[in-house]
Amino acid sequence: MNCIIELKNLQRYFESEDVTTKALENVNFKINKGEFVAIMGPSGSGKSTLLHILGFLDKQSSGDYIFDGESNLTFEEDELATLRNKSVGFVFQAFNLLPKATVLDNVKLPLMYSEVPEEKWDEIALKCIESVGLGHRSNYNITKLSGGEKQRVAIARALVNNPKILFADEPTGNLDSKSGQKVMQVLEQLNNELGHTIILITHETDTANHAKRIIRLKDGLLIEDKKVTNRKISKNYQK
Repeated sequence: MNCIIELKNLQRYFESEDVTTKALENVNFKINKGEFVAIMGPSGSGKSTLLHILGFLDKQSSGDYIFDGESNLTFEEDELATLRNKSVGFVFQAFNLLPKATVLDNVKLPLMYSEVPEEKWDEIALKCIESVGLGHRSNYNITKLSGGEKQRVAIARALVNNPKILFADEPTGNLDSKSGQKVMQVLEQLNNELGHTIILITHETDTANHAKRIIRLKDGLLIEDKKVTNRKISKNYQK
């Protein structure tokens, strides 16, 4: 496998009124293309700060973040914006969907900021909607969907530009257990069948165990990095 993410002695600290707070301290790890990795930790562990750096929403205070062979410090602001739109996809706990729009219109929204010709938008978006099992809902208004369906729409939208990495930030946090299981099943299928690289941010052990590898943070330190030996596989997905 090829390495897509490498962190070398990554540190992020914040200064306020002569007080320095270390959010991340000397974090080192690699993630290869096609991996499904969960980043775990309690509130204040540094996992959200790490997500912001990995997703090009923030930069480290020191150390290096190498993305697909290039240091993030070499990218200009316009290049970072392009990376956020084309190379990474985000799925958030709160869905962040347009409430008065259809499933199709929500999913194809990122394409409006891409170089893809408009006549191909519907075709690409519908393919992504099908990949999360919602082809029959493509013309539904978002307000008519359940929470689990909304999160699956958010996953389809994150996939529409064919990103190199999909970041899922507490994707089951607002869902009941049944809906959460369905969302995790979709992520498993995207990783196993389509080869998508997925980084899952969660504080829930049950959710993290769907991944193939778990990185644990505590007080800004990486305290564990191991493969999942007793991986939890969704009941409807046994490949």
